[in-house]
This record gives sequence, C-alpha cells and structure tokens, in this order.
Amino acid sequence: MQEEKPFEAVYLINKPYEWTSFDVVKKVRNALKIKKVGHAGTLDPLATGLLIVCAGKKTKSIDTYQAQEKEYTGTFVLGSTTESFDLEREVVPVADPLHLTLDQIKGAVAELTGDILQIPPMHSAIKVDGKRVYESARKGKTVQMDPRPVTVSEFEITRCQLPEIDFRIVCTKGTYIRSLARDLGEKLQVGAYMSKLTRTRIGEFKLEQAEDVLKLVEKIKKERE
Repeated sequence: MQEEKPFEAVYLINKPYEWTSFDVVKKVRNALKIKKVGHAGTLDPLATGLLIVCAGKKTKSIDTYQAQEKEYTGTFVLGSTTESFDLEREVVPVADPLHLTLDQIKGAVAELTGDILQIPPMHSAIKVDGKRVYESARKGKTVQMDPRPVTVSEFEITRCQLPEIDFRIVCTKGTYIRSLARDLGEKLQVGAYMSKLTRTRIGEFKLEQAEDVLKLVEKIKKERE
C-alpha cells in the first residue's frame, strides 16, 4: 500500500477589508482541518490585497515568501494625521495642504526613496520586551523603538488631488507604509495619514492571481470531503 504524502499547499488570497490576517488563516485552517497553517506577511485589518497562506509542509517556506519584495498601492491624505497613521484612530487636523505643489510633494517622496531608516508605528505588531507594541499603545503607553533599515525601491505618485494623493510603492520586507505616510507628512509640515492600502504583489505573485477567501474555503471543503 502506497503511503499518503504529507499535505502541502500555498494559497494566494485577496484579504478582505476589516479582516485580520489571522482571520483568513483561521478560515483556511478550519476548512483544511489541520493545525499547520500560517501566512507570509501580515496585512493590517484596514488593508486589502495579496496574502500568501501556507499549509502543511509548505509552512516551512513562510520565511522565504516573507523575505520577497512587496508592492502596494493606496492613498495618503495630507493635512491631517491620526495616532495610528491610518483610519483606526481619530483624524486630527494639522495644517492646510492646499498650498503644496506636485513638485514639492515629489521632492519629499524622493527623500523617502532608496535605503532609508524607518521607525515602525506604535500601532504595529512588532514585539518590544516580549510585548506587541500595539498593546502598549492601546493602553496609552509609549514604547521606545529604534529606526530600522528598509529599502523603498520605487515610490510613485499616481494621482494628486489635494488633500489626497495616490501612490505605488515597491519595498523590502519590514517596510511600514503607514510610517511613510507619517514621514511624508512631517517632511511637508502638514501631517498625513493612510486612508487606503492594497498589497498588489509579493515577489512574483500578483493580486490578480489571488482568490476570494470564502470561495476558496468552499472549494477546499469540497476537495477534502
């Protein structure tokens, strides 16, 4: 009798708005009825787009997928900011951005392109002293975080209709797009936050290849029956 091969699979999923990355993993795990399921790179709940989910033996490849180049599109809003630099927290006005020219904005963008040092946002899943920093942030505590080297190989403004600007960014693992919003707002002295984010690519894998999570779950259940 031939021995059954250990299960292995990689799923490309379009993470829905307001779902956590773990919500997606949990759905796939429950459908597969196996414990070894994980994702290769967190997307914030208010972000959408490509999430790679590995199951069974393929969970050993998670680090490889996580290390690959990422591409994002989205929208920054100039003139205001939030504590989380996205729409998770209340929007606070900073300064009127309508005097800014496209050249001024592109100049600030150029300073945030290439090899840069970036401080992660307080509302992030990074661990400091064994605790997630967002847990401290939600309790009103400030955690000291050191700047981290990241590479933003492409930072393109695709639409400028102030106070909104649309962007396309290609970057390395560990780059926080919310931090780029914060830093851009500081350079322009008007504040900024991210109102929309979609991950369009991880390495060679593209969002167009991704499946709807609920449709995928139904397909998995039928295959596993």
